Amino acid sequence: MEVAELLSKVRRIEIKTRRACSQLFSGEYHSAFKGQGISFSEVREYQPGDEIRTIDWNVTARLNHPYVKVFEDERELNIVLMVDASRSSFFGTTQHSKQDLMVEICALLSFSALNNNDKVSVIFFTDQVEKYIPPMKGRSHSLRIIRELINFTPASAKTDVAEALHFLNSMRMHRSVVFLLSDFMSHKYEHALRIAATRHDVVCLRVFDPREHEMPNVGIILLSDAETGESTFLSTSSRKARAAYATQYEVFRRYFDAAYRRSGADSVSISTADDYIRCLMVLFKRRATRA
Repeated sequence: MEVAELLSKVRRIEIKTRRACSQLFSGEYHSAFKGQGISFSEVREYQPGDEIRTIDWNVTARLNHPYVKVFEDERELNIVLMVDASRSSFFGTTQHSKQDLMVEICALLSFSALNNNDKVSVIFFTDQVEKYIPPMKGRSHSLRIIRELINFTPASAKTDVAEALHFLNSMRMHRSVVFLLSDFMSHKYEHALRIAATRHDVVCLRVFDPREHEMPNVGIILLSDAETGESTFLSTSSRKARAAYATQYEVFRRYFDAAYRRSGADSVSISTADDYIRCLMVLFKRRATRA
């Protein structure tokens, strides 16, 4: 993509998502995702009225004088965007591809984090971790994320959600809010997702296209697998062929539904034909009522 075209697309996405963020979204984001509450700050001498349960008995015994632990609010969040960059994300039969949808969702989340003074990091993955952008704050960082999302070219075409989660689980970081964006056309990631959900607040954002689960009757077509490169002719007038196509999609969807529920992660599925802002607001309002 030419530089001028890239910058123009970044600017369009920034205008659209920042407007949505400021007008509709920031309150829901702030309510749905809170900091870790309180964190240890220091110890000081005991004063009348202090809670006995805050006494630091180790320091008290060492100095032979009562000391208490002091805690402070910890409001800043660390946001991790895990983005599926595999070839299947380029599929789309509406005005958006799955990749377009993920780009705008990530932009919206980045600017919401910016408004909340949160740090954002990004992990691009296929069947391997393709790129990691460390956590930072600021508008320039958010714009860099959008540029990378639009213009990133992965080395691999395939998808392995488990591999991305293994990378996340191996990282030494504080508890974070992790948005995992993928079509989840993958298997054997439930165990890794369960581990991630015990360490972080994980939200699975499953993106899909309506034509992935319902093949129209349009005669003979050439189907190509974006990840393997294999092609085959299919007669869509055959009910059996359409049923087999729908079943393949259902296998992935059912595995995803079972995996995220058993792991304790949160989830929302968003179609390329959906109003993704409305879908996210429903998710965040649901989370806020649980808090």
